[in-house]
Amino acid sequence: MTGGSPLLELRSLRKHYPIAPDFWGRPTSTVHAMDDVSLTLRAGETLSVVGESGCGKSTLGKTVVRLHEPTSGEILLNGERVDAISGQALKTFRSKVQIIFQDPFSSLNPRHTVGAMLAEPIRNFAIASAKSEIDERIASLLDMVGLPKDAAQRYPHQFSGGQRQRIAIARALAANPQLIVCDEAVSALDVSVKAQIVNLLQDIQRKMGLSLLFISHDLAIVEHLTHRIAVMYLGKVVEEGERRAIFGSPQHPYTRALLSAVPVVAAAEKRQRILLRGDIPSPVKPPSGCRFHTRCPFATERCGSEVPELRPVGSDHRIACHFDLPESAVGSHAAV
Repeated sequence: MTGGSPLLELRSLRKHYPIAPDFWGRPTSTVHAMDDVSLTLRAGETLSVVGESGCGKSTLGKTVVRLHEPTSGEILLNGERVDAISGQALKTFRSKVQIIFQDPFSSLNPRHTVGAMLAEPIRNFAIASAKSEIDERIASLLDMVGLPKDAAQRYPHQFSGGQRQRIAIARALAANPQLIVCDEAVSALDVSVKAQIVNLLQDIQRKMGLSLLFISHDLAIVEHLTHRIAVMYLGKVVEEGERRAIFGSPQHPYTRALLSAVPVVAAAEKRQRILLRGDIPSPVKPPSGCRFHTRCPFATERCGSEVPELRPVGSDHRIACHFDLPESAVGSHAAV
């Protein structure tokens, strides 16, 4: 567990998308992609955001880097609000916060060489100006991500998927950021390549003191990589805590269901699969009260009418549930 100071703070962050415009172009419905999300990411730490598809985790990442504008709430970087900045202040913010996307091929310009793509942020953020300095910086970045120096003269289509993701990482590092948002950054890669990229991210984090906001549905990767975890369901955080607490003693029924699907290698460990009833409700009209109550095996009438607040259940461990559930419902998963 890292003990650094807060780098990123999210306070009651919301992102709603208006849809289905009427004859006059006015929206008639709203997608509640993210609601009342409050999280803290410390310097040098990895915070993983997990959940099923459609839970709002990618929306969270894109809102943090200001690719999407928040509907309400606050984003603070180093204690200063950045959710409404523009102009030069926004440019400075973008040098400190970068993002790596799921598909490296679609996020790299096929008409530019790797060198040209890496040179752009170096110039834009005034990391270097002289050609010799830029070339030296490009060579250093390529070496950092395990690519040869001559990769700078090649184009994206000449690389494998794993190599392209290394290029995307190098491009994010070119701006000397404090925080990198990894939006499903390894989910499109083969298993062996996925492990290599995760190890690379960890090595770079240790060397540079970076913070990572790691967005993923792959809990096995998350368990290996992260310091802390936030579990999202239908736009809301339902559980948050240290890796050992979440994997060793999950307290929210949704977290328990997610972890029950993670394969167990050790023969001594046994885990009963928890199957949730029904489908995920529409974010256009999310359920009242606890959003998980329509699928929760422990739900009561209170769950359908009263929104649970995130409350502490241990040191740096919070859940959004009205009840303390029995340990017998947790299943077996050894803390690592």
